[in-house]
Amino acid sequence: MEDMVRLIEPLIPALRRYARGLLRDRAAADDLVQDCLERAIGRWHQRRADGDPRTWIFTILHNLAMTRLRRSATRPRHVGLDEADAGGLAVSARQEDGLCYRELLATLAQLPDEQRTVLLLVTVEELSYGETAKVLDIPVGTVMSRLSRARERLLRMMSDEARPQPGRPYLRSVK
Repeated sequence: MEDMVRLIEPLIPALRRYARGLLRDRAAADDLVQDCLERAIGRWHQRRADGDPRTWIFTILHNLAMTRLRRSATRPRHVGLDEADAGGLAVSARQEDGLCYRELLATLAQLPDEQRTVLLLVTVEELSYGETAKVLDIPVGTVMSRLSRARERLLRMMSDEARPQPGRPYLRSVK
């Protein structure tokens, strides 16, 4: 039991980051991580003793997230006024940072799921290409290809948004 806790506990922050990146909702991501941990602990005896617990747990989280995303695509999400997170409505003092962050998240959300998941696992969670391939159950070459396409697309989309477009107000930075 102590061995399991020692291996799982340091992974929780990374699992939360990855879940938030996939679901883009703090409460849903925390629920997803809790379900993932519950499943990992309940099935700890099923994991390979010689395998990396990090990739095993990220695989569980990824599969649970994809199941939730498929289900939520068929029915709309309802949030009541009483359930709204007040922290999500607050605006930080540094508007420029907030705008850049929201712009990045919005652009990241426009990437196809397969590119976004690879990008998040490799760049944010710092999984190797091999570990990412195991988590997603795809070949390493596919990981490399999707990552390359995701980076190119993200860069192109972010640089396109920097240029003024007709009908869209253009804000420039003055130093």
